[in-house]
Amino acid sequence: MPAKPRRSSRKAAPTPPERPFVLIHMSMTADGKIATANREVTSFGSPRDLAHLYEIRATADAILCGARTVEESHATLGNGPESCTRLRKRRGLASHPLRVVISGRGSIAPDAELWSKDFSPVVVVTTESAPATRLRRLQKLTPHVWPLGREEVDFSALLRRLRTEFGVRRLVCEGGSQVNDALLRAGLVDEVHLTWCPLIFGGRTAPTIADGQGFSRLADAAQFELKSKRRVGDELFLVYRAHRSAD
Repeated sequence: MPAKPRRSSRKAAPTPPERPFVLIHMSMTADGKIATANREVTSFGSPRDLAHLYEIRATADAILCGARTVEESHATLGNGPESCTRLRKRRGLASHPLRVVISGRGSIAPDAELWSKDFSPVVVVTTESAPATRLRRLQKLTPHVWPLGREEVDFSALLRRLRTEFGVRRLVCEGGSQVNDALLRAGLVDEVHLTWCPLIFGGRTAPTIADGQGFSRLADAAQFELKSKRRVGDELFLVYRAHRSAD
């Protein structure tokens, strides 16, 4: 008889009511990379992985992404196939998710493809250190320019404001690696959805799913528990949930 799964001594951490449920969704190679060292390859999953991305977006009130990732991937952060738009409507969601872009210095390009689509509002999150000229340029593109934090974005304040002003209950973060790192260090991630792809990029400077400052001690590391796993072809679709020690 197969061994019974061991009961975990930990349980999922509840999401505070004042902020949205936050999940990170990323595709990575077998060595944990999300792009090549020169960033010329940023999309490498299968068609099923791409469909999975749109399916996850269809569950969310908002999509969050770093400015560099938006620019390099030419993302508009839209629904994808019409079936996902219909799925959103059946779930009682807005026809398109709110789009939230992190640009601490306000440097997101005014000709980024994101701006070519107006199907939903765009919130650009900067810091108080962003030059006034850049803020004025951004304010011509969107009325929602939020300086939050002095030198680094205050993600806790951002999530509270998204919940209060836009009613965001579920937010999907699609990177990049430094945005992921900031959310993880702040203890704001409830789930991580990973597609593990059968590739190895290597490269010392190739980005991983969480770069940036990171954790200096093992005891401080963000801890997760495997919630589900599914194999499709040579890819693994994994879901991890944040947990804390049982009282």
